[in-house]
Amino acid sequence: MKTRSAFFIAFLLAPSLWSQGADDSAMTLVPAQLSHQRNGLGNVLTKLKAGQPVKIAYLGGSITAANGWRIKSRDWFAQQYPQAKIEEIHAAIGGTGSDLGVYRVERDALRHQPDLMFVEFAVNDGGAKPEAIWRAMEGIVRQTWARFPHCDLCFVYTFKVGYETDLRQGKCPQAASADERLAEFYGIPSINFALKVVEMESAGKLIFQADKEQTPPPGKVVFSNDGVHPLDAGHAIYTEVLAQAIQSWVPTSEPVNHETKLAKTFVPDHFQAAKIVEVSPSMLSGSWKKLTSDEGLGKNFGQRMDTIWEGTHPGDTLHFRFKGSSASLYDLLGPDGGQVIITVDGETRPKPVPRFDSYCTYHRIATLSLATGLDPDKVHEISVEIHPDQPDRHPVAFRLKNPEEELKDAKFQGTKIRAGGVLLLGDLVE
Repeated sequence: MKTRSAFFIAFLLAPSLWSQGADDSAMTLVPAQLSHQRNGLGNVLTKLKAGQPVKIAYLGGSITAANGWRIKSRDWFAQQYPQAKIEEIHAAIGGTGSDLGVYRVERDALRHQPDLMFVEFAVNDGGAKPEAIWRAMEGIVRQTWARFPHCDLCFVYTFKVGYETDLRQGKCPQAASADERLAEFYGIPSINFALKVVEMESAGKLIFQADKEQTPPPGKVVFSNDGVHPLDAGHAIYTEVLAQAIQSWVPTSEPVNHETKLAKTFVPDHFQAAKIVEVSPSMLSGSWKKLTSDEGLGKNFGQRMDTIWEGTHPGDTLHFRFKGSSASLYDLLGPDGGQVIITVDGETRPKPVPRFDSYCTYHRIATLSLATGLDPDKVHEISVEIHPDQPDRHPVAFRLKNPEEELKDAKFQGTKIRAGGVLLLGDLVE
């Protein structure tokens, strides 16, 4: 108890530090609470109580992409406010963190004009440094309020096995702690789903993880099969925590113009300027073709990429110029992926970079860093050229039943590169 009391004293002193922005000399874990109202959700709650239409965006990873707490919470809002039309903006992509979220928040969420946006990256940001989390998450906050100063934000923290160590001590794990410090600075409400899961497990009411075939003991809920992705009962717990938090905020939440909060920054190198730039025909040379949106990969990934260009032959090149500090390729990885030669400001990397990895039994969205730490005041020139050789396919062999034969299949042949955009911290120069 003495340690816990001392920790809460430190927490009470922390706002003076937060008011000065980030202190990256040390990352102190902050106390875990089921919810923090802070400035609340006054704007969206006012619209809901008035029966006005409301759009709710869900920006996150696979936990949010699943038909779980996202769907359940949307339905809860509709039940609580039956006179208001509730529209969902699905802006979650599995396996991605805030480092991609900050680039795609405009395309996937803000262009649909949300009134409320939940941001869920505490699990997928679990291995990131606090400084990287702050740059990305602050970029999301500032992009949102620069566009829509009356859009309310709410950070939510989900659970994965391993987080219970800190949570049992009353502390948020590192990623959620980093988010909490940013949330405190900007007055953003937060809801800690993970804490409730750990509280239930400690009370003997829940099992973190069990095989599908395993029958749980009577009176216990199985949270997940893999320790990360909740089963329906786990998503129900998340939704219940969210509902209780928002209901407790209703009486005291007042409308806020969030634009006034942008006068100060938490970190000086935040990613407010992050954006996705669509690949145009003028950026391409060679035999690239635009995938159609009504079939195949163009249809499967069209929700997240406005256009997808497929390069097949060695020498096919994507070339662009921009003024800024970093650039990445927003692309698809897959079993037929090739490798690329990257040239930045006339300097070519010594080795080609494969667009294939140990997960490539299927196609998925990915990013490839092309250049970082560039002079932001200069114009830079970048080219991405398909290399003539296929990458080594053996990293995926352990996922195959008969790798020596299956790797000979046409599925694993090719030098294809599929570009869905360019991620820029800066601006494209035509």
